[in-house]
Amino acid sequence: MNLANLGKAGLLVAQNRLQTAGHNINNSATEGYNRQRVMVQTAGAAQTPAGWVGRGVQAVSVQRAYDSFLYSQLSESQTKGAALASYGDQISQVNNLLADRTVGITPAIQAFFDGLQAVATAPADSAARQELLGRANSLATQIRDANAFFDDQRANINTQVRTTVTQVNSTLDRIQDLNRQISVAKAVSPGQPPNDLLDQRDQLVAELGQLVDIKVFEQDDRVNITVANGQVLLGGDSVFHLGVQASASDPSRLAVSYSIPNGVGGITAVELKDSSITGGTLGGLLSFRREALDTMQNDLGRLATGLAMALNEVHRQGYDLTGAPGGDFFSLAGPKVIRGEGNAAGADPAVSITDINQLTAQDYQVSYDGAGYVVTRLSDGIVAAAGNGTLSFGGIEVDFSGVAAAAPGDSWLIQPTRDAAASLQVAIGDPGRIAAAGPVDHDDDPATPDVGAGPANGDNALKLAALQTTKLLGNGAMSLNEAYSQIVNKVGVLTQQNTTAQKAQDTLIQQNYAAQQAVSGVNLNEEYMNLTQYQEQFRAASRLIDVSSTLFDTLLSLRS
Repeated sequence: MNLANLGKAGLLVAQNRLQTAGHNINNSATEGYNRQRVMVQTAGAAQTPAGWVGRGVQAVSVQRAYDSFLYSQLSESQTKGAALASYGDQISQVNNLLADRTVGITPAIQAFFDGLQAVATAPADSAARQELLGRANSLATQIRDANAFFDDQRANINTQVRTTVTQVNSTLDRIQDLNRQISVAKAVSPGQPPNDLLDQRDQLVAELGQLVDIKVFEQDDRVNITVANGQVLLGGDSVFHLGVQASASDPSRLAVSYSIPNGVGGITAVELKDSSITGGTLGGLLSFRREALDTMQNDLGRLATGLAMALNEVHRQGYDLTGAPGGDFFSLAGPKVIRGEGNAAGADPAVSITDINQLTAQDYQVSYDGAGYVVTRLSDGIVAAAGNGTLSFGGIEVDFSGVAAAAPGDSWLIQPTRDAAASLQVAIGDPGRIAAAGPVDHDDDPATPDVGAGPANGDNALKLAALQTTKLLGNGAMSLNEAYSQIVNKVGVLTQQNTTAQKAQDTLIQQNYAAQQAVSGVNLNEEYMNLTQYQEQFRAASRLIDVSSTLFDTLLSLRS
């Protein structure tokens, strides 16, 4: 009977709705789940002499409450938030190290120059000389320890880059697997969306976006993914994994690479520029290393270089307790030169520091174009010098005369101050070798000063002590104390900027999440009400079947 069919149709629809409501309730706390609902329509009507009589209801599809625009907004804000969070984790460690100015390098600099003042006041006092050496060693140790902390952070970033790239590749494989499952599901049930699989894929794509900045393109049943610079990670049936490798320009740092077919059945890894990855955890790590860590370590190296070279220059002008000329007070390694991978040249250029006042905290890339050498500043890509022979720029001198058989494409990375802080040592072990005395002219002839002035003269120690307030660095802009304060202030500013940006981004994420959940989230109160409504529908449909059975029994009884 039609009445029974009506009851059956209502039962089936009510059952589908009850199951979907239960599915929503069970997944209300599932991350990435989008609320589902049963789409229904009338089953049509049959023509009778009395008019068109309805045939009931039928379920058409189960759809998820999904808004691609809101999803994209949330994913993009989470990508930026992840970058700020990873950057903030790193910069806060540096800020915690440098924030307390009562300990560390600042008081060590002050104590060292106080020791020089004490020797200038009592140049023959062996205790004052010994105390000065102790304070000098303490200062050098503080500077080396700070540099060692930066080296540890650099190694930690390498580890995190490797771990994050592994997570990226694993997530790509899972997304590709879901692409296949979705294609199969749609082939089995054409026109019916596999909602749970779609939710799982969207969630994985969002998680991938929190690891690295990506762009997503939907094509048929699949999603294709590229990193922000356009390099394909997932396209069609192929996954192009990211990799990690020692940077061609600086083997001490791990660089991210992508894979491309080499035309002979293999895969070639191509290094990505750090600046091409800007979002996600990976982008935050690379940005911190490029914008903060490199600069801070170079600044610390410039401080160590300025301290050592300025002290050594003045110290060599004095005389020790035996009357011998002073030597170097500090020892320091020279600029670091890293030859490019595959260079044809058999030797590297000689680099020396010529003017600490003009010395910058910049690194430089040198390339040979066949006609001459071009020096490019890495921070902004500006050409600092070009030519052959000897080039001078930024307080350093680069001599190419010893470089033979250079070929176009040969390159070198010059880091004038990167390793300077790590190598700072006190070159004097004997307190008597401190050249505190200046020359004394016993015959009143300035042109012929006597040397070996003796212990009672502290003139050179006064000159050494005066270096504390001398503007030695930054083209006459900074003393040694001010140079270190600039490092501390820079870290403080970067930390504050990141904290402010992160708070604003967290607020934006919360707003985008709320907007997305308003459309796609599960409201438990609403689902409870739906359960009651669908339960009543089920009961009513059951009653229709009961009524149909009673009517049928009545008809049968009439025949008897």
